[in-house]
Amino acid sequence: MSADEPTTSSDLPHIDVSVPSPARIYDYWLGGSHNFAVDREVGQRAAAAMPTLRAAIWANRAFLRRVVTHLATDYGINQFLDLGSGVPTVGNVHEVAQAANPAARVVYVDIDPVAVAHGRRLLADDDQTTVIRADLRQPDDVLGRRELTDVLDLTQPVAVLMIAVLHFLPDTDRPGDIVRTYRERIVPGSFVALSHAADDEDLPGEQADMITDYRRSTQSPFVHREPDVLARWLDGMALVPPGIVLTNQWRPDEEAKRILRTYGVLARKR
Repeated sequence: MSADEPTTSSDLPHIDVSVPSPARIYDYWLGGSHNFAVDREVGQRAAAAMPTLRAAIWANRAFLRRVVTHLATDYGINQFLDLGSGVPTVGNVHEVAQAANPAARVVYVDIDPVAVAHGRRLLADDDQTTVIRADLRQPDDVLGRRELTDVLDLTQPVAVLMIAVLHFLPDTDRPGDIVRTYRERIVPGSFVALSHAADDEDLPGEQADMITDYRRSTQSPFVHREPDVLARWLDGMALVPPGIVLTNQWRPDEEAKRILRTYGVLARKR
């Protein structure tokens, strides 16, 4: 099954298709086909409310591509753990990493059954990549899975990617502790990459209305956090230049456009 084949509910495990999914909404924003009408309705309302939203989504995807390419080519990283990976779409981590290093190995982790089902079909013939349905909030469970350790050697450097996912965790989930646990379990020379939504300075009222609708529709939390919070989560790690910046300002390969504020950072464990 290719990444652009349309989704039908008969292809998937039992899910409630009346409830929009953040993973499928994100897929819609990226132009993917693994989403349902209910996801598109929420996505369309959000994009109409915030004219810089789609640019931010694409900037985030480009940030992921640049980070993975940089890690594979400049640091020789050939192991990637993508937490909250979402629905398969163009420019997946394994495609980018293996283009730079054919030996690269990738484990995708997501809690959404649509993301996992499509990922497994897409990667059925790739023995260097696997998809696990698990909750990233349970690092010990994730890192202890046989499916993960069959692909990744955690005694060697690995890149842990948490791209546009931690803003779905409320403070009560203690996302900083989650990040720190993954940091503690990887060896020196490993990396952590984050991207995270923040308050918009240009259209705060519109953003607030959009987030209210998004939370109500998806029944999911969504929390904006500022760069100082990300810095605390990564305290003690070496931030790769240019540090914590807007995603489209992190080693850009094209002119940065105005985006809904989303910050990105890459950090190395000493």
